[in-house]
Amino acid sequence: MVEPQNAPAALLPLQVDIVSDVVCPWCIVGYKQLMKALAALPGQFDVTINWHPFELNPNMPMQGQELREHLAQKYGSTAEQSAVARSRLSDLGESLGFTFDYFDGMRMVNTFRAHQLLHWAVGQGRQTALKMALFEAFFSRREDVNDLEILAEVATRAGLDGVQARAVLSDGRFARAVRDEQKFWLDQDVHAVPMFYFQQQYQVPGAQEAESFVRLLKKIQARANT
Repeated sequence: MVEPQNAPAALLPLQVDIVSDVVCPWCIVGYKQLMKALAALPGQFDVTINWHPFELNPNMPMQGQELREHLAQKYGSTAEQSAVARSRLSDLGESLGFTFDYFDGMRMVNTFRAHQLLHWAVGQGRQTALKMALFEAFFSRREDVNDLEILAEVATRAGLDGVQARAVLSDGRFARAVRDEQKFWLDQDVHAVPMFYFQQQYQVPGAQEAESFVRLLKKIQARANT
């Protein structure tokens, strides 16, 4: 007689919506912390991640602005404060497997085109891959993520069709949809990023430590089992 086998437990569906910008260092840090938390709970969640647009600098001119000048104008940061912040982020990024390559003359850029490309990537099933490639392009490869040709190249790295990516940006077919979604999140009082939403129910602001995400994930799990 063959003993019945216990069926493996079904993975709990987990929807994560992340409102962020591709030039936001804390957005990639927060995502990496979330991945670290999920790795600490292996084989328990079937994760779907959706990225949503937010522009840290919606009025940024197309030519961009020198980063230190921008931070001084926006936050009143001194050169010394900026240097300390960059060093802290570089160390934190290294601990999470991400490279922040800050350099003299680095520029903050307009990100509206990047968000249009991310909107398109949803239908191609490559949104997260593109998001990671954009973070890497800006912070690790010293690339202008507002430049159309560079964006097409980044799309190719993410497994997308570069020719189609260039066409998407050239005709602006998703510009209105991105503007509408940006307005939606502003109407939800999202004025700083990253902002995480779990199961369309639990809101987590900022780049939390992995342990904080683990606690929330266990809470979600416990409530799903009751």
